[in-house]
Amino acid sequence: MAELLDGPFGVLPPGLPPGRLIVPDEGDWPGGPVMWVSDEPVPDAAALWTRLHESHPETGFYPLLLKTLRDESDRPWHSGELFPPASVGAIDVLEAGGVLQRFWEWVSEELPEDAGEGVQVDGNGVPRGPWPGLAPAGPPGGDPDKTAREHVLACHVGDSVLLGLVPAGRGADALTRMGWSGPCNHTDHTQEISAVVRSWEDRFGARVTSVGFATLDLSVAAPPATLDQAIEIAVEHHAFCPDNVRQGCGDLTRYAESLVDAEHWSFWWD
Repeated sequence: MAELLDGPFGVLPPGLPPGRLIVPDEGDWPGGPVMWVSDEPVPDAAALWTRLHESHPETGFYPLLLKTLRDESDRPWHSGELFPPASVGAIDVLEAGGVLQRFWEWVSEELPEDAGEGVQVDGNGVPRGPWPGLAPAGPPGGDPDKTAREHVLACHVGDSVLLGLVPAGRGADALTRMGWSGPCNHTDHTQEISAVVRSWEDRFGARVTSVGFATLDLSVAAPPATLDQAIEIAVEHHAFCPDNVRQGCGDLTRYAESLVDAEHWSFWWD
């Protein structure tokens, strides 16, 4: 039997493990729950995620593999460390290029007056220059939803993690609809993150697969095929999540090399 719930959750999909509805505990949120989360880590959560992802068009619930904060198993999901959610309309009014340009201007450095045009990388791997605009769409890839399910089954088989469900039409929107606060040290407006992820869904066949306290994982059906294409996308990644580069390899070009043909993008905000 499917579980009957009041409010926007309506009827949860059948066959779920024991779980609970989560209400944001941060800010003044007068509404009800924003997501369902399993009570315990789900053995081989990848298989259940795959089934729920396949049925998402019918159920209206987008599934997420949920990671917790190190050994604190209640954070952030069971503890409700979430922003009051914004509406899908708050995402609709944003344009990914404008969001990324604002981020880029915060995290990049200006070129010297005698430098050439376009984005350049200095000897320390620091990107400089004006925002170059969005990267072109990736080369034709496979079916994005199939790629997502194959990725989860390949990379998370046997994993025991929490499972979440968010009433949302797409993964990008789920981040805002559940009030995810992971990138709060970069932006406390999650709809900005959603606007960019929407654009990646459209241009590169990206799909949200797992979310953590301050981490985000995407499958990618149409990744860059060349280093030049990857550098254009690395610029977007640096604007979106500068910690990926600064606290990773520390060099934008080396980071771009890791994106060539990569069907998985992972982000972490300090």
